[in-house]
Amino acid sequence: MPVITNIEDLRALAKKRVPRMFYDYADSGSWTEGTYRSNEADFQRILLRQRVAVNMEGRSLRTTMIGQDVAMPVAIAPTGLTGMQHADGEILAARAARKAGIPFTLSTMSICSLEDVAEGTGRHPFWFQLYVMRDRGFIESLIDRAKAAGCSALVLTLDLQIIGQRHKDIRNGLSAPPKPTLANLLNLATKPRWCLGMLGTKRRQFGNIVGHVKGVENMGSLSEWTAKQFDPTLSWKDVEWIKSRWGGKLILKGIQDVEDAKLAADSGADALIVSNHGGRQLDGAPSSISALRPIVEAVGDRIEVHMDGGVRSGQDVLKAVALGARGVYIGRAMLYGLGAMGQEGVEKALALIRNELDLTMAFCGRTDIRDVDRGVLLPGTY
Repeated sequence: MPVITNIEDLRALAKKRVPRMFYDYADSGSWTEGTYRSNEADFQRILLRQRVAVNMEGRSLRTTMIGQDVAMPVAIAPTGLTGMQHADGEILAARAARKAGIPFTLSTMSICSLEDVAEGTGRHPFWFQLYVMRDRGFIESLIDRAKAAGCSALVLTLDLQIIGQRHKDIRNGLSAPPKPTLANLLNLATKPRWCLGMLGTKRRQFGNIVGHVKGVENMGSLSEWTAKQFDPTLSWKDVEWIKSRWGGKLILKGIQDVEDAKLAADSGADALIVSNHGGRQLDGAPSSISALRPIVEAVGDRIEVHMDGGVRSGQDVLKAVALGARGVYIGRAMLYGLGAMGQEGVEKALALIRNELDLTMAFCGRTDIRDVDRGVLLPGTY
């Protein structure tokens, strides 16, 4: 087993162990992948301000996200097809999040269902991410199932009314079901660990959808249904309807523009997530970290502001918090850990981020994450 010292080590190991079509699905952006790359690169341009001769004892990363106590200001982002990075992936990631004391968010397009995750975590509360489909009856049933599963927050994604084109998925024949091309079959033959894991689980389809929608009983019929179901007519009226139907904590994901942030604040939601869908939708959009500060300045006193996109270290988390994020989500960093080592890998990813966040905060002269502000950043670099 190689020595794991950072998220990049987990990424390299996941690339070796996960079939190419599923690894590329997670590790890609739309079109030129420019926004996908800038999400990461723009963090590196922000420099930290080191302080010395400061008492570094008694440090605390504890805070709250939408009123819920968290061990650090980090949550696991919703990611589709997580259960194809590793067998039962969503259950394993949720268990790792519970162990770390942070929220786990389950995607609508997960392999393990709401019920699977609730059962697999001892009904420990988690968050659920909702896509709006044309079939409003199905949306109502999903919301009701999330309530029954004990979900403590609903994350409503607003930036996937239509799906951006991701070239790697087209080249790899990633569809529902995946195309059994010769190249894919040969690649699968080089991933025996992954194959054994998938043979040992019954969870290989979109668990929240298959068997819950009339006429969708397998991956073949699912493909046709999903192609027609993402709703391009989604509007703020739908947000109001979903908020009323849900009745609990609501987070709006996919905000990149100040005007949209103001509308999100007007909606009465509990938080918004500054996000460009990991660079998987509009290529050429600003990085999430560059969009964060203007949104915080515009609405941070009216709604809790979170962010995701490009977070690969605890230092990235600290920079986002310094710029006003009350919560920071990790998606790919979690997937790399999961693909590399299953639950142990997710636990490792979270431990790495926690340790980097703790040490970096101390080097910057702060001992409580709730006291972190722009004072930890070098002026002129953010």
